[in-house]
Amino acid sequence: MSTEPGLGAKPEADEGTTAGGTTETGHLTDRANGGGSGRAEDGAETDGADGHEGAESVSGAATDGDPAEGRARSGGDVGGPGSGEGTAAEGAAQESEAATRESEAAAELAAQRVERERIERRKAEKSAPIDSGAKLSGKAADLLAAVRAVESGAKPAAGVFTAAEPSPRPVAPAPEPVRRPQPAPAAAVPAVPAVPAAETVGAVRRVLTDGGAPESLAPEVAAALGVGAERLLREDPWQLLRVTGVRPDQADGFARALLGAECGPDDERRGRAVTGWLLEQAAGAGHTALEMPALTAALARGAVPDPEAAVQDALAEGEALVFRDPLDPGAPEPEDDEEERPVRILVALERYALAEESLADGLARLVNSLAKDAPDPWEAAAAAASGGAAELARAVAGHGLVLHTGGEAARAEPAALLSAARAAGLRAFATTHAPDGSRRLAGAEGAVGTVADLLAGAAGPGRDADGALALDLLIVLDAPQLDVEGAAMLVEALPDGARLVLSGDPAALWSAGPGRVFADLLAARVCPQIASRTPDPGPLGELVSGIGVGELTQVEAPGKEVVIVPVRDAGEAVHRAVQLVADSVPRAIGVPAEQTVVITPGHGGAAGTRALNAALKERLNPGPGRFGGFDPGDRIAYSPVPGRTVPGQVVTADTDGLHLSCAGAPVVVPKERVEQSVRHGWALTAHQAVGSRWAAAVVVLPGDAVQSLSRPWVYTAFSRAERHLSVVHGVEQALPKAVAETLPKPRTTRLPLLLKTQVPAAD
Repeated sequence: MSTEPGLGAKPEADEGTTAGGTTETGHLTDRANGGGSGRAEDGAETDGADGHEGAESVSGAATDGDPAEGRARSGGDVGGPGSGEGTAAEGAAQESEAATRESEAAAELAAQRVERERIERRKAEKSAPIDSGAKLSGKAADLLAAVRAVESGAKPAAGVFTAAEPSPRPVAPAPEPVRRPQPAPAAAVPAVPAVPAAETVGAVRRVLTDGGAPESLAPEVAAALGVGAERLLREDPWQLLRVTGVRPDQADGFARALLGAECGPDDERRGRAVTGWLLEQAAGAGHTALEMPALTAALARGAVPDPEAAVQDALAEGEALVFRDPLDPGAPEPEDDEEERPVRILVALERYALAEESLADGLARLVNSLAKDAPDPWEAAAAAASGGAAELARAVAGHGLVLHTGGEAARAEPAALLSAARAAGLRAFATTHAPDGSRRLAGAEGAVGTVADLLAGAAGPGRDADGALALDLLIVLDAPQLDVEGAAMLVEALPDGARLVLSGDPAALWSAGPGRVFADLLAARVCPQIASRTPDPGPLGELVSGIGVGELTQVEAPGKEVVIVPVRDAGEAVHRAVQLVADSVPRAIGVPAEQTVVITPGHGGAAGTRALNAALKERLNPGPGRFGGFDPGDRIAYSPVPGRTVPGQVVTADTDGLHLSCAGAPVVVPKERVEQSVRHGWALTAHQAVGSRWAAAVVVLPGDAVQSLSRPWVYTAFSRAERHLSVVHGVEQALPKAVAETLPKPRTTRLPLLLKTQVPAAD
């Protein structure tokens, strides 16, 4: 049996597989029928939170992220044959959902809602008309007038956005002065998110039935549209696009069924809704904004007759914001009033635009509010640190924001900083992306938790009288996994004078949510950057380090740390993966199946997570699937909110729902949410696995998933293994080519520009 030349480890005689994971497309009835689909992690079709790593087109098929993101619905109009309806039992269960239910997800969502309300208040404070621009003329004056019209609630003049020509003045509001925010105290955060009333859900269900859409969508539609959902949906059927996974062609079918002859492609309601949908798709691919030409081109492909008018309508209705950012913010203003400054016009959904501005404001506040002379405790902490942590400690002593980069072994440096700071009497805490990260932070017992737990008040020191976290130092590990909304909430919660250390591996996959916060900060160079010199040890460390710089090097693996398993087709791939987990790895390496994870590019296909999990369940925990396809003892992946996955195990099930054990903590998932938020978890995607590590990892590379492979994906998947890595290999030379040539797809963000206007570049 051959070994992949680029890896150089000898395979076991009884192991080999290729994953031929084709992509799937689901239907609007997938939820009722137990199906679903989505987009492959780095651009191909799959239904994971993994399509975020650079989708090529904002008009691609809708995805359902990690299970909490919902099932993708595709194929045919909503009102067409086979669209189906939810069962009566399902509808009754949805209507009887408890009005109050304590859960980790509820607390986190509530915290996010309070933070967004605070951002809304800040936006209102910044809505005064812009006084500048009196000397503008021509296209520049038209653009400025359009923005002022949007701010005042009027509709912009037609033709303003006929071309993305440069104009000297930015449209976005001037940045407000840096000031200490006042986050809501933890006690003020409600524990339970709003649940649609049963009457509202029932009324929406009747509208969906009239339009030929599945009744099972009613709770999501009611939650998305809020009060008066029935009336809104009847008046504007394209509001259905606000539900995750619904596509424009499906909303068109629904609108035709309700409106009849009144329905047409030139309907203003359709143009606005498709504009918002495209911006949501862009956010799903990691963008916080879209350039105007890209947005209008996508609208044209979506059969919107007048894309520019559709964008103007969306702006006038306040569903999006427009910005004109200079291409070179450091360039001096033109001396001649008629000279135009090169700019790019960006359109963004309000929530992400405000989060990005809030994040930039908060980072600037941390940098600018720090006292020039380091207090004695910081000097003591710096003196107590040693080795690689000493440089990091010295940087933190004199700066409010510090970036730290390195691999798995480099985590020892922020861990040492945490211990030194606490020993010096400072209030210090560390966060990780996943619960498993706490296990891998030596010496931090009692001072580490997940980002979600810290924001929800389930971990950490609590809040002070002003509502800020009672901390002098916050260390955020797995920083590349911070999306723009989570990062904004975290930064805004820190008090003046606090230090923030963002530490992570820049070679790993970026966040599942919009933004690339850590990468943007590294590129902006507004604070000290400490690069660890601590290498990851052993053959696995050598292999992963080479991948990080674009080289799939040959490594010596005398202890079978790396094993290559060639396969011919998808069926063999699944067979070999199961054999590795259940037999070969426990027998030859000594790692039991419970400590082994399988990683594959997507959920769908003949060798995706669904197929692999079905085969692994049959071998490792066979059963009838008594509760929604699950049995006690099943390994699961639980997603309380989109973008977060927590590994766990099924304990039991009763009338309250599915009882899980996740990171040692009991979790009860209501039966109405099981399908959305729980999957089997023997096999995961790389985005689901990021932030956690296992003793052994089996990475399945399907033969038809070549387009999904990239250097960050391979790096992240391979680095999940602590002791042993088996690669079920069916992509031949596409693997070294992806490592050498396929970088992460770019994301459009505004954070670097916003930072440059508020924070001077670091030395």
